[in-house]
Amino acid sequence: MTIAPDDARQDSRHYQAMRDVIEQIQDSVPGKLEISKEGIVHDMMSPGRPHELTALHVRKRLERVMPDEITAHTGTPDVEVEPEGIMRHPDVMVIAMEDMEGQGSFDPRTLIAAIEVVSLSNPDNDWVGKMRDYPLLGIPVYVIFDPRTGSGAVLSDIHPTPNGPRYATRKDFQYGEDVTIADWTIPTDKLPRYA
Repeated sequence: MTIAPDDARQDSRHYQAMRDVIEQIQDSVPGKLEISKEGIVHDMMSPGRPHELTALHVRKRLERVMPDEITAHTGTPDVEVEPEGIMRHPDVMVIAMEDMEGQGSFDPRTLIAAIEVVSLSNPDNDWVGKMRDYPLLGIPVYVIFDPRTGSGAVLSDIHPTPNGPRYATRKDFQYGEDVTIADWTIPTDKLPRYA
């Protein structure tokens, strides 16, 4: 489908309006706000201890095996591609430190991998929405850790489909198995589970 210039301007204005709303209310609402292809996504609950502890374990385990110039970043800013109308915030971003320099959101194409810990309150955001959005943003590896089930998946090899770019390869894992994220392998034992 071709978007006429007027439609493109409308889409840009619509996206900027959503960005403005998020900036105005983010500090006053619980949880996390992002923009997907379908609109604003609100994960109503702030991440709990098992979620945050999983992200911390994954970050530390990766940083033990990665070179010093690569980091597993768990902070801000977001990754964003305004023309696609998407702004996401991975729980862990594997990125070269030099690609973190500058102002504004990170360019998602500079990420080596995006890692999500499935939210108890909105698991479809990670298993459906981000599985659709991350290949569209050009993030080459997407890893999901699911404390609900003690399992996860590594998605890679972006390829074109009639519905847009998708990951062609999916490798499922169970907690306790080693998992390879891009070029680095880490253990998944003793990761917390949701009670």
